[in-house]
Amino acid sequence: MHGTPHIVSDVMTHTVAAIGRKANFKEIVQLMEQWKVSALPVLEGEGRVVGVVSEADLLPKEEFRDSDPDRYTQLRRLSDLAKAGAVTAEDLMTAPAVTVPANATLAQAARTMAHAKVKRLPVVDEVGLLEGVVSRGDLLKVFLRDDEDIAEEVRREVVSYLFRAPLSPVRVQVHDGVVTLAGRVRDASLVPVAARLVRAVEGVVDVEFELTGPSGQQER
Repeated sequence: MHGTPHIVSDVMTHTVAAIGRKANFKEIVQLMEQWKVSALPVLEGEGRVVGVVSEADLLPKEEFRDSDPDRYTQLRRLSDLAKAGAVTAEDLMTAPAVTVPANATLAQAARTMAHAKVKRLPVVDEVGLLEGVVSRGDLLKVFLRDDEDIAEEVRREVVSYLFRAPLSPVRVQVHDGVVTLAGRVRDASLVPVAARLVRAVEGVVDVEFELTGPSGQQER
């Protein structure tokens, strides 16, 4: 199979707002509002990502603004209390930053994002310099792929590969990202393999089968 998955650099935002270590609290809030983002990479030197300041890092200042937390709260939320008193990005940021390389696949980026529980990831090159930012919305762009484009890839990369000598041509139809394979095949054991490969095609929402084996019995 020769299909090439999209990578992060295909969908990321290249023009990115970022801040330095010494950016002050108000400057950070203003920049987030101006760019309509929930987090900003923190850079040093020629653009190496050293941390990220998110809305979650800023909220403790408001949360603890007029409160006097008890000792239990102080011990349990020591990091948040420290951020409540912080005034610069250096003290507010979460470090080290969770980043993703520009050549990572979208699936790899999605797993990193889900594991870190973040909405956006700085995209870096091989030495850690900022190249862009990828968001959840960017990763979902593959589902805007045209149905016929998906169908053509499934025919070329899955059907022709697995079902080279079917009893009848395996038909591929795609509607709103849902792929249907229909026809009669010689080796019914390949159907689960086909399901896995079709679901790996970018833009596929689900896969359904209307396939029958040599005996004419429907396969699932």
